[in-house]
Amino acid sequence: MDLKLINDKGQEAGAVSAADSLFGREYSEALVHQLVTAYMANARMGNRAQLTRAEVRHSTKKPFRQKGTGRARAGMTASPLWRGGGRAFPNKPDENFSQKVNRKMYRAGIAAILSRLVQDGRLTVVDNLGVDAPKTKLLAGKLKDLGLTDRVLIISPVVDDNLWLSARNMHNVLVLEPQQADPVSLIRFDRVLMTRDAVKSFEEMYA
Repeated sequence: MDLKLINDKGQEAGAVSAADSLFGREYSEALVHQLVTAYMANARMGNRAQLTRAEVRHSTKKPFRQKGTGRARAGMTASPLWRGGGRAFPNKPDENFSQKVNRKMYRAGIAAILSRLVQDGRLTVVDNLGVDAPKTKLLAGKLKDLGLTDRVLIISPVVDDNLWLSARNMHNVLVLEPQQADPVSLIRFDRVLMTRDAVKSFEEMYA
């Protein structure tokens, strides 16, 4: 399939051929959901720590007598039923949240996301993208010329200091290399700006 190609002024500059298996794949919502869920779960850190009934500060003294009070029986205040008591099944730092995603499934999920971006008109391919100096104003002007005023993900195979520093101060712009592009970033940005060389890099990795 052919993707529309524009120059850095927003003018049409022909087309770039792309693999149908990567940019023309049928979208699978279940697959993408599983991929995004696993990616976010694998980013979690098991640093939550709750106390068991043995670890909370408590006295082993019986709170009140066994019979005659009209209350339920209680042996100590560390019971999970009591306020300030320990948790029955506490979260511990060694908890593992990771989910396994097969390589073939990951490739298919990335292809489904890229194909959906093409179908929705959210993917823009530019011949080349660069700024002459590390100035946010220069990059903002280029994006305006390209008609990209929403949240933009820029994917370029070579991210030089000028491009990186120009985008660093823009809260709605993120610059990544193809190997750094993840499912969450590809989905959460309104528009994805990709250079011609980045398209080839994606084909080498996933097609």
